[in-house]
Amino acid sequence: VQLQASGGGMVQAGGSLRLSCAASGGSFSDYAIGWFRQDPGKEREFVGGVDWSGDRRYVVDTVKGRFTISRDNVKEVVYLQMNSLKVENTAVYYCGADLYGSDRTFTASMYELWGQGTLVTVSS
Repeated sequence: VQLQASGGGMVQAGGSLRLSCAASGGSFSDYAIGWFRQDPGKEREFVGGVDWSGDRRYVVDTVKGRFTISRDNVKEVVYLQMNSLKVENTAVYYCGADLYGSDRTFTASMYELWGQGTLVTVSS
């Protein structure tokens, strides 16, 4: 499976973006997908995840109520809908695939596959 993240961009505080993580070349439904953010010089930080079915979804408390995750196994894509964006949400966002994982695989090293990052910039 290969992953490709997209949808980043520049938005004003309070705005919305939808990131996509599109998969190709494998059994997408075998993988849980996690979204991470990374600031320059820092490690990747878990934002949220979804299990293989899409039934179990989790986001961290700092984005709860603003960010939601969904997946479409037919289209082989996972979405991170980001609403009410704040300046502190500015980062490069990555999606990762965890074989037979869960919606709460918090550690980046547990993911076997990564998409390229997509930059989200929120201005005040």
